[in-house]
Amino acid sequence: MRRLLIIGCGDVMRRTLPQLVRRWHVLALVRQRDPQLETLGVTQIEGDLDRPDSLRRLAGIADVVIHSAPPPAQGNGDPRTRNLIAALQRGKSLPRHLVYISTSGVYGDCGGARVSETRSPAAKSARAVRRVDAERRLRRFGRQAGRHCRVSILRAPGIYAEDRLPLERLHKKLPLMLHAEDSHTNHIHAVDLGRACIAALARAGANRVYNINDDTTLAMGEWFDALADAFALPRAPRLPREEVRRSVPPMQWSFMAESRRLDNTRMKRELRLRLRYPTVATGILAATTKMTTAETSCSG
Repeated sequence: MRRLLIIGCGDVMRRTLPQLVRRWHVLALVRQRDPQLETLGVTQIEGDLDRPDSLRRLAGIADVVIHSAPPPAQGNGDPRTRNLIAALQRGKSLPRHLVYISTSGVYGDCGGARVSETRSPAAKSARAVRRVDAERRLRRFGRQAGRHCRVSILRAPGIYAEDRLPLERLHKKLPLMLHAEDSHTNHIHAVDLGRACIAALARAGANRVYNINDDTTLAMGEWFDALADAFALPRAPRLPREEVRRSVPPMQWSFMAESRRLDNTRMKRELRLRLRYPTVATGILAATTKMTTAETSCSG
């Protein structure tokens, strides 16, 4: 079987492993061995993106790579991606394809405008600036590699799943902005992001960027109202924008302050991806149905 190397085998990739191991001999870079990955049939390679000397075994071992490891929490660049590229370049042959999961945060605040992949990055937050650095390094690597390795970038917005919902925020009664001042937000179910990676391995173009998001167009407050109603929780209080900024942690505000509506036309046309959860309504329904089923099973 062809060999797929996963860099950053976190939540999204673990959800996708059952599909990947049927198609590929899957290898994963890990800081320490994980019995769960072993049970799933994943070959584990111990190493650390922060320690270049530990990455020597990555050279020439994979036909394709999915890179989903985040940058460090500090700094203006992504030395982890730099170290990965250097390790891959040491091999006698390069992987034929590298897919990178980035973030839609690289676009910055777009004032609620519709955003396609042709829009230039204008990252404002430090974490998004680091993602821009990673993207630029990878695209430069792709240009240098030419036909030997094509690089594709998936820009994902807010990732959610039935066990990955921001219900704690509602429990804490943290305020949201008045509707007239609210930001537009975008989402993708974790399962569909994993499926997008599989589609990208098959169909994504060289040095091509793809927005990976569902068809929902919501203000952030509407998203939290839908969650509150679905899980029988009180809706969050609404306050003027400046009062909200002073009331929430700075990291959370950095997400709330940016407004954009992602265009996923390229994802549909080129990757030919049909989402399992095309709207957050379908994702929330699946979550509440699963919760109800679990409660019924426990009571029985």
